[in-house]
Amino acid sequence: MTRTDNPTAAILIIGDEILSGRTRDANMYHLSGELTRVGIDLKEARVVPDDAPMIVATVRELAGKYTHVFTSGGIGPTHDDITADCIAEAFGLHIDIRDDARALLTAHYEGRGVEFNEARMRMARIPDGATLIENPVSIAPGFSVENVHVMAGVPNIFEAMVAGLLPTLTGGKPLLSQSYRIDRPESAVAEPLGMLAKKYPELSMGSYPFNRNGAFGTNIVIRGQDGAEIEAALLELAALFPVDA
Repeated sequence: MTRTDNPTAAILIIGDEILSGRTRDANMYHLSGELTRVGIDLKEARVVPDDAPMIVATVRELAGKYTHVFTSGGIGPTHDDITADCIAEAFGLHIDIRDDARALLTAHYEGRGVEFNEARMRMARIPDGATLIENPVSIAPGFSVENVHVMAGVPNIFEAMVAGLLPTLTGGKPLLSQSYRIDRPESAVAEPLGMLAKKYPELSMGSYPFNRNGAFGTNIVIRGQDGAEIEAALLELAALFPVDA
């Protein structure tokens, strides 16, 4: 098992549409790759419905366990976009329309000749003391409260917010990985792989079986923070299972 002193994180995905299967989540996949790149270890993912007590309880729990919590969804203009209110409740903060967020939205909608109506005004409601997260796609900002970072659920907006937020966070040592294909079934690989994993306790070794054209094989992925150690383990694995064997 890979051991690191990196900051840790969880993602909380909010929305009935995810749990019902109407929408397929892409944000956890994107975030996990970006966090790996900057050395923040994603440890947990949760999906909850548009249920205020559940959101509040889950935010409090995750915020107490991890360095960072990233939320996705529920900050739009409709009645079921309740994430901002839930974050305020979770931290005991007042929430209302904030002047800087309203100014951003006013300029955006006026520039497009679109009415800045009451529904759209909801997206300017920000908990007291929060730091805005820039949204270059549709302007409506996300925000950070303590160690919780609240972002949109729409994938291209979420990705843009992540791109702006991550440089402001302190990362650790990136997780490196190497893969090796073995044209033998997983059952034939399991015992020697287990022995190799014991020899390199600082590395994570995963086996992923496949079947191509009726032939069974196994892809081995070795992960860790020390590139030289990964390379050494990979060479030992290759000696155990040569490519032409």
